[in-house]
Amino acid sequence: MHIQKATKNLKDVTFQKQCMPFCGYNGGVGRCAQAKQWGWTQAQWPKKSAEFLLHMLKNAENNDELQGLDVDSLVIEHIQVNKALKMWHRTSRPRRINPHGSSPCHIEMILTEKEQIISKPEEEVAQKKKISQKKLKKQKLMAQE
Repeated sequence: MHIQKATKNLKDVTFQKQCMPFCGYNGGVGRCAQAKQWGWTQAQWPKKSAEFLLHMLKNAENNDELQGLDVDSLVIEHIQVNKALKMWHRTSRPRRINPHGSSPCHIEMILTEKEQIISKPEEEVAQKKKISQKKLKKQKLMAQE
């Protein structure tokens, strides 16, 4: 996906113009009409996650610009989110203190420059017709006679 398209989609999510379908891990996710375009019923608008990914995309775009790459032809080749170690702290509750852990993550993103695809010139080459085994045997017999 091109960077421009990805940023547009994420901005639409923050303004609730376009939803993100939740196909897996969707317990407790409500239904919305915007999910019909994805062929799904459950969807949400994860504003905080979308803003963070927008920030990461902008940072990666600036890094690639400093390296001398063409920003208009950048494509997201790979993106992966992994769990990180939980950071534990204590929370005060009535008559007790409970442990509480945050759930951070590591995000891995690879951007590449997409080369422009050049179409091959159309040459009219006579393609060989596929001949059945039966016809091949007949041709061999005729050639032998």
